[in-house]
Amino acid sequence: MTLIKSISGIRGTIGGKQGDALTPLDIAKFTLAFGTILKQNDAKKIVVGRDARISGEMVHHIVVGNLIGLGLDVIDLGLATTPTVEMAVTTEDADGGIIITASHNPKQWNALKLLNNRGEFISEKVGQEVLKKAQSAKFEFAEVDKLGQVTSKDYLDYHIEKILALPYVNVAAIKAKRYKVALDAVNSVGGIAVPKLLKALGVDEIFELYCEPTGKFAHNPEPLPENISHLASEVKQYKADIGIAVDPDVDRLALIDEKGEPFGEEYTLVAVADYVLSQVKGNTVSNLSSTKALKDITIKHGQQYFTSAVGEVNVVEKMKEVKAVIGGEGNGGVILPELHYGRDALVGIALFLSHLATSNKSVHALRAQYPNYVISKNKIQLEDGMDLKFIIQHIKEKYAQYPQNTVDGLRIDIDEDWVHLRASNTEPIIRIYAESSTEKTANNIADKMKMDITNAIKHQQ
Repeated sequence: MTLIKSISGIRGTIGGKQGDALTPLDIAKFTLAFGTILKQNDAKKIVVGRDARISGEMVHHIVVGNLIGLGLDVIDLGLATTPTVEMAVTTEDADGGIIITASHNPKQWNALKLLNNRGEFISEKVGQEVLKKAQSAKFEFAEVDKLGQVTSKDYLDYHIEKILALPYVNVAAIKAKRYKVALDAVNSVGGIAVPKLLKALGVDEIFELYCEPTGKFAHNPEPLPENISHLASEVKQYKADIGIAVDPDVDRLALIDEKGEPFGEEYTLVAVADYVLSQVKGNTVSNLSSTKALKDITIKHGQQYFTSAVGEVNVVEKMKEVKAVIGGEGNGGVILPELHYGRDALVGIALFLSHLATSNKSVHALRAQYPNYVISKNKIQLEDGMDLKFIIQHIKEKYAQYPQNTVDGLRIDIDEDWVHLRASNTEPIIRIYAESSTEKTANNIADKMKMDITNAIKHQQ
């Protein structure tokens, strides 16, 4: 059983012993800690929403019950996408939000994603305060006449209306193309949200796959090519123009072209950024583990590209700093500040289809116009006793002749290629990403780094 506390929230597996997993006691403790900190700043209202995973209802009851026990009013969105909850926080003028979702993690996982009053993930500083308060386990509850109230609301229509109102979303062009779309929503809230968005965009023919929000994921919910092969088959079978896959909380977007081939999760942001930059000029941002194709596209438009540490909160912070007009992460996460500062697969779909429709190209042809890089994504289990700082220092010294970035783990630029190693925010692993112009070279770089890490661990022992 696992419990992970990071900038991505409080995340863990369901069941097991308190303190070793995301048990009801742990859920209550962290909810109370966050709610108490909000109350200390005179908070009165908080927004709560969840994805459809099996444990969601149980976690939801605990979260809401404890919040009203503190005297906080709860705007309960029920089943809702992560970006929808984020937008509801600001629209409701709420003091914060809690999203109950473990995003791309398998069904045994769940998490509390904590939002500030801007509908953005809380800072590392506030996160540390939450952990400290949870550890103290000293909370003061409201008297019976001052208990919080629960109001149920649905913000999906509002979210879609705001997307349709964006100047870059071309509903007329999309509708004129009469696209046939295959959709894999992994049996979560995307099964509710994405079809509704597509119909609003003028897409009438939708082939739905795993769109019942039962939380019983039909496959690994991370929208990687190996996990959405059934969608690729559906695209070919129904002669669809495009396949769309989202993760359980709909903040990541992956695409399949009309031939049943993956567009590449790294290229979701690249294509969307290309379209947005053709409409408005400005800077772009992605994290250190994302493809450099975004840099190429940004330079093509005469703009500046910047990197950040991995994690949505870090990307958002950098985007604000450099006034970026588009940004996100290479995992299919698109952030459009004009809508809100959060990864949003729904706006990603609307922008991509607008790009596709106005380009008069197929998805396959659109992908062919972008630089073709390959990222080899690997991981090593982070065992107890492993000293990540020692490992990074060992690698850093070995590759001292190359440019290095230590903002988040260690990224090394090796001529035209790069490799990035860092501890995951969501799992007890070391991630090793390497990018090159060929799959073979990218894999070779990653394999060499894995060998170097193994040798560093031996030196540590």
